[in-house]
Amino acid sequence: MNYDLIVIGGGPAGYVGAIRAAQLGKKVACVENDRAGGTCLNWGCIPTKALLKNAELYHTLKHRADEFGLKVGSLDYDWSKVIGRSRGVSDKLNKGIEFLFKKNKVDYLRGTASFAAAGKVKVTAADGSSEVHDAAQVLVATGARSRPMPGLPFNGKTVIGSREAMTLAQQPKSMVIIGAGAIGIEFAYFYNAYGTKVTVVEMQPNILPVEDTEVSQTLEKSLSKAGIRLLTQTKILSAQDQGTSVRLEVEGAAKEIIEAEVALVAIGVSPVLPEGLNFKLSDRGWLDTDARYQTSVPGVYAAGDIIGPPWLAHVASYEAVQAVEGMFTKTTPKKVTVFPGCTYCHPQVASIGLTERAAKEKGLKFKVGKFPYQASGKALAAAEPEGFVKILYGEKHGEILGAHIIGSESTELIAEIALAMNLEATWDEIEATIHAHPTLSEMIKEATEVAKGHPIHV
Repeated sequence: MNYDLIVIGGGPAGYVGAIRAAQLGKKVACVENDRAGGTCLNWGCIPTKALLKNAELYHTLKHRADEFGLKVGSLDYDWSKVIGRSRGVSDKLNKGIEFLFKKNKVDYLRGTASFAAAGKVKVTAADGSSEVHDAAQVLVATGARSRPMPGLPFNGKTVIGSREAMTLAQQPKSMVIIGAGAIGIEFAYFYNAYGTKVTVVEMQPNILPVEDTEVSQTLEKSLSKAGIRLLTQTKILSAQDQGTSVRLEVEGAAKEIIEAEVALVAIGVSPVLPEGLNFKLSDRGWLDTDARYQTSVPGVYAAGDIIGPPWLAHVASYEAVQAVEGMFTKTTPKKVTVFPGCTYCHPQVASIGLTERAAKEKGLKFKVGKFPYQASGKALAAAEPEGFVKILYGEKHGEILGAHIIGSESTELIAEIALAMNLEATWDEIEATIHAHPTLSEMIKEATEVAKGHPIHV
């Protein structure tokens, strides 16, 4: 076949880019060797949120029922159904994307894509048969996979990545998680909620190292109180897979040995590069692209995780749309600048823009507005008093430099700040916006009043 665009990869960058190109009237194919939706829908963002909701509900009933005036007798769970519900959610959305392909007349090609030449994509099916298709343009959206730890290779049983962590047939009694980024912390919360003994090892001074320091420290206290052991500023001296367990020698405040049934390695991701062409790569191995998302090979573009951090589904989709519109319209593509990041443990964490330490490093003059959940009527009514909203405003003009929220539904609240930053709103517009009462979103207005020096409710 001869296509205007072939997209390699069916994840948040791939399927979104393919559909957008089809909406622009182009003949499009999307090649995927696993399942439509990619890692996010099938093995990441979506199924983990189903698992985390299960964990939150179970934890609430087990530990907080009396607080809500509920009397719960014997409370147990079916591990296979917990995992099964998560897989069912992914299956439903997977079929939804296949429907969207049909609706938008995108050819969905199952198989592994490689380049026979620039503009020629070879698709090899599971049975070994192959076809070569011509394309005026190609969008590479092959993404990334869990990066193994040197000396401790994945085996799917005692040493696992995030994909296996959400489908373990048996719940482990103990787990050590290497890496305290969003993935590591979300799984720490999930497994701990069901009683697994969880230890997290992180080299940086705080968990969620990219987040605001105050947010990270608040979350550390909460997770520690819940029973998760957090070892920060700790390095691994040696690691050994013992067949039925994993043994780590670590050094933090002191040297110690950690043994666990399962080690979850969550130290980052590595690129999945298509074969057949020699691309220019970044120093860390990601596809190098120009301002229009074009790689070093003319006519071959790339978007999403394959072009490097931030490795976020919403960023990938944005990049794909920008790349496609740049190919087929007169639009000048935009690169990602400001974007929200979220961690879905409990309490949730959400942020956008500069952290307080980054603003200080830049020498910026700014005001901080901070409002606690415990002063929110809606938060108290919902029995969610833990956390705070923190917003950084430029001192001279009141522009939003960044926002950091830890607490219930913070991953929803961050959208208001993202929109405000996109519209270049200042603290005057935020303060002048009437927020419904009682809502959690009121705290954004309240934090703004704190920054301006005239708070009402604190």
